Amino acid sequence: MANQKLGTLYFIPVTLGDDNIDKVLPPEVVSIAQQLDEFIVENEKTARHFLGTIKHSKPIRELVLKTLNEHTVDKDLPALLGSLMAGKDIGLMSEAGCPGIADPGAKLAALAHQKGIRVAPLVGPSSILLSLMASGLNGQRFTFLGYLPSDKAARITQLKEIERHSKYAQETQLFIETPYRNQHMLEDILANCQSETKLCIACNISLSDEYIVTKRIKEWKQATLPDLHKKPTVFLLLA
Repeated sequence: MANQKLGTLYFIPVTLGDDNIDKVLPPEVVSIAQQLDEFIVENEKTARHFLGTIKHSKPIRELVLKTLNEHTVDKDLPALLGSLMAGKDIGLMSEAGCPGIADPGAKLAALAHQKGIRVAPLVGPSSILLSLMASGLNGQRFTFLGYLPSDKAARITQLKEIERHSKYAQETQLFIETPYRNQHMLEDILANCQSETKLCIACNISLSDEYIVTKRIKEWKQATLPDLHKKPTVFLLLA
């Protein structure tokens, strides 16, 4: 058993929306996904939709899908690697974008490395990197903070701290919000950040209605604000 060949864990990026697969995913990524019949997924419904959209070679109902999301506890992670330990290649997919970045896939990758399993990242869209690329803000020094507090007072406190750190370190700060709270986040940023601080709003990245605009806070206050409600958005600050 010591010489048992282990499988490869492919980190498969998925599109950030529908109907643009041929524009954002290399053919090799689609080909690899079509050849696998077992996947670890963040959301089974969206995973089945994606696999159907890329015209997987097998009926979708015959594919094995195992769930890894924010509710998965650490003790359940080893079981997800069972097929890999037996020599089978499997794929890991987030709900959208690149797995392992701001999602539970990172924990599985860490365990796979401990077990000697090869982790193979495939090329695809990352809203974090794409927004930073287009923002015109500092791409040499940056921090992704994930979600800020949902409580308004705590969120405002953290926004002010983020701005202070950005100014001190000249570091771009990236963060996201639950899509239905995007407008509240934007309102808090404009009400509490300094007038010269730069804010990039990156919404629906890679989709037909992609919106990526950078302005100073004082300029945003005079502009027509975008409708961000229920649209995946990355906020980027540089003070």
